[in-house]
Amino acid sequence: MTAALELTGISKRFGSIEALSDASFTLRRGTVHALLGENGAGKTTLMRVAFGACRPDSGRMHVLGEEVSFHSSADAISRGIGMVHQHFALVPSMTVAENVALGMRGRYDAAAAAARVRTVGATTGLVLDPEARAASLPVGAQQRLEIVKALSRNARILILDEPTAVLPPQEADELFRWVGRFRDEGNSVVLITHKLREALAVADDITVLRRGATILSGPTSSVQESGLVAALIGADPAAVPGVVASAWGAGVGYTEGEPRPLREARPSGAMTPRAVIASLRHVAIHGPQGRRHLDDVTLDVHSGEIVGVAAVEGSGQHELLRLLAGRRAPTEGAVALPELVAFIPEDRHRDALVLGMTLVENVALLDLGRRRGRMPWNDLRAATEELLIEFDVRAPGPQARARELSGGNQQKLILGRELSTQPSMLVAENPTRGLDIRATTAVQARLRSARDRGTAVVFYSSDLDEVLAIADRIVVVHGGRVYDIESPTRESVGRAMLGAVTRPHPADVSTDAAAPR
Repeated sequence: MTAALELTGISKRFGSIEALSDASFTLRRGTVHALLGENGAGKTTLMRVAFGACRPDSGRMHVLGEEVSFHSSADAISRGIGMVHQHFALVPSMTVAENVALGMRGRYDAAAAAARVRTVGATTGLVLDPEARAASLPVGAQQRLEIVKALSRNARILILDEPTAVLPPQEADELFRWVGRFRDEGNSVVLITHKLREALAVADDITVLRRGATILSGPTSSVQESGLVAALIGADPAAVPGVVASAWGAGVGYTEGEPRPLREARPSGAMTPRAVIASLRHVAIHGPQGRRHLDDVTLDVHSGEIVGVAAVEGSGQHELLRLLAGRRAPTEGAVALPELVAFIPEDRHRDALVLGMTLVENVALLDLGRRRGRMPWNDLRAATEELLIEFDVRAPGPQARARELSGGNQQKLILGRELSTQPSMLVAENPTRGLDIRATTAVQARLRSARDRGTAVVFYSSDLDEVLAIADRIVVVHGGRVYDIESPTRESVGRAMLGAVTRPHPADVSTDAAAPR
């Protein structure tokens, strides 16, 4: 059978960086093909070539057996190829229908655009309100909107770039059920991911890229987990400490759905929690139309512990973390925070880095509000060089632009910058979102290291397995309330995330607290 998409001998350089080196990829018709690789391996670049967003230096591409040469994404769209990027390309102030109509030829017809959204929703199950503003949609709905945009342009080949990076388990499962139906209708899907569990569970075929080259490709049924890990990291999996347990969670050595007690996953270096470092008392945050993002929350955080926050998107977890980070004020209640709180936001491009600035300038951002007079650039440059070494940030040097770094190296730079202040508490939103196995392991190790030095760490992750793997204690946010989960397992925490808390008790994390508030 003719392949849906075939790329052969694709090479691409960006200046001195070789992003792709004679890479090849074949997507069979009516299949899901997982494209795996570490950050910087060339996964997204290869698929941007397929989507017409990036011109290769050499190589050939065929769509349904016909050789093609794309000059823009419009050329790829006309050939039935759609791509949902990891960072969504939506206009927040526009409605769902307006976002779907963007880029279409002809005059904008509001009624026709709304009808198209409803038609795609009725035929695919991806139902959206055409009049809703994109900014008002939770992240799972924003992703559905991106897929609806592609399908409204008659995409038969769909490229999904890290689609579950921001989805809770339930929404990820829902997405993959839809992917299966889409495939069964004769369509083809490329799944760019770094998660082994996803690849093995969903994909018919798997390809691994490393340093821009195709290392492994074949049917999922013929690939062993150990071989996949070795292909991904270029080494024996046992040589990378913590890879199996923390970076890939349930994907290796763990049966899906099996109860997983927190104590068995707790790092051996965990310290006994000490003094209360931050506290919330009967806190509420009100939103538009009287909605309560947080409602009567009482919470204590101690030094020397990692508090993992689990929640379905839109439950109030972001408001909780930004409150603890000192980035948001409560509408009601009392908040006590330490003087130095470090914060790692979820969207590193929007909220943590200035991509056009050098690494030195990005590190200096912390000092802008604290210093008067001239900046000590020589000292900052030396400090940045030390940070790059200590946190294994792989960059040409401190004068490199932040945009030149891979996602994992950007995150390690942010983490190093924030921890350089020696904070009493570190607050992090999805700190390993979209990172590969090595970067994920490195970031998790740094969180544990900060905990072991006595820093209080509070983090939210949309990957429940990650929360279970590295947290000393887990709280669940649901409906704006915060619940402390006793003897947490994947099953019990998952139920609480959906509101099925059998013994509700908002989390007062004082050591003797378990009563309802």
